[in-house]
Amino acid sequence: MTRDEVLAIFRESGAILEGHFILSSGLRSPVFLQKARVFQDPERTEILCRALAEKIREADLGQINYIVSPALGGIIPGYETARHLGVPAMWVERENGELRLRRFELEKGARVIVVEDIVSTGLSSRETVNALKTMGANVVGCACLIDRSAGEADCGVPLIALAQYKVPAYPADALPPEFAALPAVKPGSRGLA
Repeated sequence: MTRDEVLAIFRESGAILEGHFILSSGLRSPVFLQKARVFQDPERTEILCRALAEKIREADLGQINYIVSPALGGIIPGYETARHLGVPAMWVERENGELRLRRFELEKGARVIVVEDIVSTGLSSRETVNALKTMGANVVGCACLIDRSAGEADCGVPLIALAQYKVPAYPADALPPEFAALPAVKPGSRGLA
């Protein structure tokens, strides 16, 4: 699946929004990828996650035991990608400020890929990778539907992206004047900004 095909699915879903957005990383961007509009359509979600599973297979990372995703945004693509890889899906969630596998057990040495929806800075992926390593997992990579950083994000392990889509992002104190004049909206799920 090409980058243009991935972005076409997002466009057809009304999931590429323009304005002034506060990202979950705290950065500001004129473009927000509202993946929930894609994920409400099982057929589109299946197409994207099947392609991501194929890209993971092509990366030749060896046997994968589990897909683990950060809650909330990664649960749907993690589950659907795991389904296409034929492995169980799990997710981490915050408990007292730290990511934990609250509902699942993971054996030491399990080979895991972290699956995300959208990666901007890699923070959620990195936190998930670190939590899993603390539990004794062998995290062999991260994967996402769209890498907004176009390869600049640091997940702590190799990142496999179905598509790269470089979107500008700015610290709140370094906004271009015409962008700063727009009202800011925070559509994401993590309250860091």
